[in-house]
Amino acid sequence: MRHNDSTHRLSSPATVAGDPTGRFERLYAEAERGEADVPWDLDRPHSLVGEWTDRTRPVGSGRRAVVVGCGFGRDAEHLAGLGFATVAFDISPTAIRAARERHPGSPVRYETADLLDPPSGWLDGFDLVLESMNVQALPVELRRRAIPAAGRLVAPGGTLLVIAAGRREDQEVDGPPWPLTWAEVDAFAAGRLFPVRVEEILAADGGIRWRAEFRRDG
Repeated sequence: MRHNDSTHRLSSPATVAGDPTGRFERLYAEAERGEADVPWDLDRPHSLVGEWTDRTRPVGSGRRAVVVGCGFGRDAEHLAGLGFATVAFDISPTAIRAARERHPGSPVRYETADLLDPPSGWLDGFDLVLESMNVQALPVELRRRAIPAAGRLVAPGGTLLVIAAGRREDQEVDGPPWPLTWAEVDAFAAGRLFPVRVEEILAADGGIRWRAEFRRDG
């Protein structure tokens, strides 16, 4: 089986409907065996994350960050390099094992965890929460739970940064992924979170991307 065929099979609607989160572990396990490619396996942080940190120059020293759905750790290593005490988690144990192996001696704490049921000690615990391109991979019923779940990790005075592919409200898509509408991005402003800046960015492929920054009341 070709690598692209394997990735496509694990993202088919039938697979997603039957096991919307377990398919990620299967993808990483097949990649570990050389039977699949992980499309987001890059050696640099997401460009929209890198641009945001270049622009805002967040002070990491003495502050905690968490990366949701960290995969092999590219964004987590970037934030750790800025001085954040960084936790990075993924629902896939294979991804976490690979991240630890790829970054020996890293200060990042890589953990297997589920955004929908995180350790209680993580709630309200992070000065910077990064959710990049994960929620859009979930079917609608899980997206509705995952969006507020990301915000519950933000500490008082902290920031939630959301990166996602975007679509118009009337645009139908056959996911996964399901690019987020403006309303879905706006829904991250739940509880005591409020939007600071929401950017609609034209991507090279002609689609749009969201980069949204939210702050929690102190």
